[in-house]
Order: sequence, then structure tokens, then C-alpha cells
Amino acid sequence: MPLTPSRFRQLLAPVAGLALLAALVAVSEPRLVQAAAPTPQEIKSVTDKAVAFLKTKQGADGSFAPKLGGPGITALIVAGLTRNGHGNDPVTTKALKYLEGKIQKDGGIYEQRLANYTTCIALMAFKELNKGGTEYKVVIENATKFLKTLQNAEDTKNVMFGGVGYDGSGRPDLSNTHFFVEALIAAGVPQNDPAIKNALTFISRCQNLPGEAQDQEFAKKATEDDKGGFIYNPLMAGAKGKKDARVTEVGGLRSEGGMTYAGLKSFLYAGVGKDDTRVKAALNWVSRHYSLEENPGQKDAGLYYYYHTFAKAMDALGEDEFTDAAGKKHDWRQELFETLKKRQNADGSWANTNQAFLENTPELSTAYALLALSYCTPKK
Repeated sequence: MPLTPSRFRQLLAPVAGLALLAALVAVSEPRLVQAAAPTPQEIKSVTDKAVAFLKTKQGADGSFAPKLGGPGITALIVAGLTRNGHGNDPVTTKALKYLEGKIQKDGGIYEQRLANYTTCIALMAFKELNKGGTEYKVVIENATKFLKTLQNAEDTKNVMFGGVGYDGSGRPDLSNTHFFVEALIAAGVPQNDPAIKNALTFISRCQNLPGEAQDQEFAKKATEDDKGGFIYNPLMAGAKGKKDARVTEVGGLRSEGGMTYAGLKSFLYAGVGKDDTRVKAALNWVSRHYSLEENPGQKDAGLYYYYHTFAKAMDALGEDEFTDAAGKKHDWRQELFETLKKRQNADGSWANTNQAFLENTPELSTAYALLALSYCTPKK
């Protein structure tokens, strides 16, 4: 049959219809949007307000709220400001001189108490300031040696083995131990160093994941909702006296958001792979409890501490987007930035209305917020 003009139009009609359909689908179908992150200018606009606030709260000696934690809060602020590009600000310089005055002969950086906690945080602050230089090399080396003396490292069968407490003596907890691991890694201690490996033994015993690495009875009693998450102190399970809300009716311990991110971060910092059972279980818990509105398991208690461990763990995970259990993708950097920006007070500070863990102290919550913000910029 010869191809007449009318026949040509008949043949072309279906093709035109398909082209039109494809165009309509392309318009109506939502396009995939690449994960975004706050710009440096956006972050600076928030941190500049925080710096202005901190100027009004800094003591004549350069300290911040020293009665609450000795040099601890000051060290957190120095690290937060430095990581956000304010390392040369007068506020930071003045605070640094105060920290230098707290360096002890034994290598620790503390006042009268909280030796592990404040030394870990101060070491990390000095490390941030020491990038590209050697000014604090000896300070960091001596602090590292001191920290290792505080670790419980005698009886491997004891639940306290590998853990560290506020002063090294007495009961350890996950919060102090995760700061301990982070500080040693920051100081350049190898991931296979005995101190880090032993700390991971304790951290594993803080996870609601019964198995070879977790031999504590409370983990066997974990609810389905708590499995994979981390708890603050494994010794709470056998504590006598007043009932703790974190202990379940059957003797298990409830998983908490801030502690789960602290445990996950510690594993990743220490080189534990994403295919490890403990990491997989932690990520499963996170996927089921992903939130920036509360500290899962504790609601608004310890919220800013939670933001800072959340940021570090997500950054260590190395993914721009995180998919929760419902399949929703989260641009966690942008979400975290927007959350902190929304919660910032008019004077540039952050403060928790919940007084737990002293977070109603604006200097402390502002320090945590600054640290969290420093991880909102993608790695290059």
C-alpha cells in the first residue's frame, strides 16, 4: 500500500500520543531531589548569634560556668567555636588561656573532680586548635597517657571492664566511655590499641543485644522496642533501692537515643564495620526511632546532648541521607540545622526547659548545639 498523507497521519497518531503521555508523566511525577545541606553562610548566621551571647557569659578568667563542671563546659565551647570557624575569636582565645591553666602535672586537664570527662573534652578542644601545628602536641600526648590510667582494665569478666567513669574510679558509664574513645582517636591512638579495644568491650555490654559480645542478663530481657539500642549504665540492672524509670518491669534496661548514637559513634570511630552485628542492630534501632523532636526514650531530657551525639554518629556513618524504618529519606544535616535554628533563643543561646543533666544552663546547651552545627556541613 502506498504511503499516502492520510495513512502517514494514521501511523503517526499513536507515536504522538505516547510522546504526549510521556510528557504528562514527566510533569506529574515528583522529581528526585538531591540531598541538600545548609550553606556556610546559613550556619554562620546562627553561630554568630551564639558568639554574641557567649561574650556576655564569659568570666573574667575566660571560663564558662566553672562551678558546674570545672573546665568542662569551657572546653566544649572552645571545640564548638573552633569547629565552626571561630577559633581566632577573642572569646575562644580567652577561653583557651583558661583551659591552659587547668593542665595538671599528671597530664590531666581538670580541677578537683570530673577528671576523665573534662580531660577528654579539653583534649579534643586542643586537638581542634592544633590542626596543622604542634603547639599542643605535648599537652595532647600527656593527656592521653593520663586518660589510659583511668580505665577499668583488670577483670575481663567484670561488667566494668574497659569502662571509664567521671573520675576513673568507681562505676563507669557509656557517656564517659564514649568521650574517652573519641578523645583517644582524636589524639591519634590506633584503633587496635588495647585501651580502645577494652572500651569497646564495655560499650558492647551497654547494648541491648544479647550475644557473644554482650553477656549481661538485662540484655536478654530487652523488649522488642529496646533491642539494638544502648543504655547509660549496665550496673543499673542490679541496683538496689529506689526503682529507676529506665529499668523495665522484667529487669531489662530501656534504650536511649543519646546513648545509642554515642555507642554507634564509638564503634564507627574505632573502625568497626557497618556489616558488624552490633552496628547493624544499632542502625536498626535508629531507623525505628529516628527523631529530632525528642531524645527517644527520654523525651526532652538531655535533648542537646542528644543532638550532638546524633550529629557525630551520622557524620561518621558517612551518608548524606538516612532512611528510616518507614522508608522515609531524611536529609539529616538540613533537618538538624533547621531544628537547631528553630530552637535558638533571641539572644543567640540554646537552653532546655527540662532541667535534667543541667541543660537548663544555656552555656552547656549552647556548647552542645555549636558542636552539632559543626557537623551540618558535608565533608569535602
